[in-house]
Amino acid sequence: MTPAGFAAIMDRAYVQMRPWSAQDIADTLAAKHNTMLHRETGGLIAQLVADECEILALATEPMTQRQGVASSLLSELITLAHEQGVTRIFLEVANGNRSARAFYAAHGFAPVGQRRAYYTLRDGTKDDAVLLSLAIA
Repeated sequence: MTPAGFAAIMDRAYVQMRPWSAQDIADTLAAKHNTMLHRETGGLIAQLVADECEILALATEPMTQRQGVASSLLSELITLAHEQGVTRIFLEVANGNRSARAFYAAHGFAPVGQRRAYYTLRDGTKDDAVLLSLAIA
């Protein structure tokens, strides 16, 4: 999947959030420890450093949401992270994004912190970020 292709998916999937541009994605993927996992209808970008992994972006086409694409990507990331010696996966999710929070909770992620006014929404307002963590063996 190209950065432009993933940016287009993010634009359709992130209805309240400001999506990444193709250049944002390309720049992120150029960093040494970053990787992208993808399917035809979704993608995940993560940073794996030492024993930690941070999910930077996860998006699927709205028409394929709740069909296992994101779960498949997350499962692949957990396997990859485990193989690389990672013991914990982190991410931030917008406080108002209840479906994403429920998705991560269903996969064992627990809240560990909060960042006030972290996200700028499409309408220009701010939303807090909830920090989530998952220990992996």
